Amino acid sequence: MLRLYLFISLMCLVETDADETCASFTKLSFHSAVVGTGLDVRLMFYTQNNRTCAQVINCTFLGNLNVTKRTTFIIHGFRPTGSPPVWMEDLVQGLLDVEDMNVIVVDWNRGATTVIYTHASGKTRAVAMVLKNFIDRMLGEGAALEDIYMIGVSLGAHIAGFVGKMYDGQLGRITGLDPAGPLFNGKPPEDRLDPGDAQFVDVIHSDTDALGYKEPLGNIDFYPNGGLDQPGCPKTIFGGMGYFKCDHQRSVYLYLSSLRKNCTVTAYPCDSYRDYRNGKCVTCGPSQGEPCPILGYYADNWKDRLREKDPPMTKAFFDTAEKEPYCMYHYFVDIISWNKNIRRGSITIKLRDKDGNTTESKINHEPATFQKYHQVSLLARFNQDLERVANISLVFSTGSVIGPKYKLRVLRMKLRSLAHPDRPQLCRYDLVLMENVETFFRPVLCSRLNM
Repeated sequence: MLRLYLFISLMCLVETDADETCASFTKLSFHSAVVGTGLDVRLMFYTQNNRTCAQVINCTFLGNLNVTKRTTFIIHGFRPTGSPPVWMEDLVQGLLDVEDMNVIVVDWNRGATTVIYTHASGKTRAVAMVLKNFIDRMLGEGAALEDIYMIGVSLGAHIAGFVGKMYDGQLGRITGLDPAGPLFNGKPPEDRLDPGDAQFVDVIHSDTDALGYKEPLGNIDFYPNGGLDQPGCPKTIFGGMGYFKCDHQRSVYLYLSSLRKNCTVTAYPCDSYRDYRNGKCVTCGPSQGEPCPILGYYADNWKDRLREKDPPMTKAFFDTAEKEPYCMYHYFVDIISWNKNIRRGSITIKLRDKDGNTTESKINHEPATFQKYHQVSLLARFNQDLERVANISLVFSTGSVIGPKYKLRVLRMKLRSLAHPDRPQLCRYDLVLMENVETFFRPVLCSRLNM
């Protein structure tokens, strides 16, 4: 440990390219990954006034850093090929779009570039010490810990956690984007990211069955699509490198989506993904009007709500579309059937507006049970939010290929928006669905007796 502290101290005395004009992220080759690289941490500083021309700073040269502003550190993870992260520039620009802040890219590519993952993971604490040294200098110049925000990707999430522990959890915020699982799964809190590492810790888990960490690590842990396979990512090895990294990187792109403001990804606190899909977790407070947590940059709007919990932790689930902006719009489809016998099956619902735009939801994650005069409420997720629905179609299916075809007799179907509870609810009465046959109809406004 003494050798590590001496190494970190010497790093502040080494001449860096402080006068370098428009610094760029370190680019290495696969050859470098094979032979290995020694650790070298460069801090590249951006503001709204120098959005595309980074200034290299360190603990002896703060450059034009205004320590009274919020400072956001972006910390990447394992780089097995040596190439710069493809998302880095978008993340820098997105942060500067939403707030006048300092953005510091923590470039530890010399250290993260190796084909041997253990070599990279073994350098995470050393990177954290470099950042601790730098933040100490910022504090000496008048910075406040509550204004320090760290966004860590994969191994970078645990680096952020190590920095937070050195300040007894007083950093303002840490966001972990699919924190690394290998070599960290099952580790005690002192050896990984933990909810106590900052005043607010939010985590997006997008690859829990491979490269990411499965268990909760923050005050709020978001699990898109259950945290497993992400829509639009390759399902087999024939998808090339995307098969290995697409799910893992999806956490970054979901965070980026929150910066662009072209949609708001709402998540639903819940005990399990199954309960969320079954519509058991669609309210976020005593009254339906209370807002649910928002994924990404604005997740800290829920910080005060979480402080009311003991412990101040929750898991939140949601589904996404296959591509940007990833938003899904949630509706309930309430069906009261009048079949004499019980029917089990799935429902596909398609909406169409007057302009011909269509959106579809397949509610087939598990069979629904339809009983006479019993209402079944199915959670439908659409990738478009059609404000004025002109036509609806329904398909009922039991999933049987060779068995007899059944009918589902619907006494009343009701469509209601979760995102816009004040929007008029749409109904259809006395409808017979033939199995696997798409049935079209014009909805009507639900009568007040059925609201």
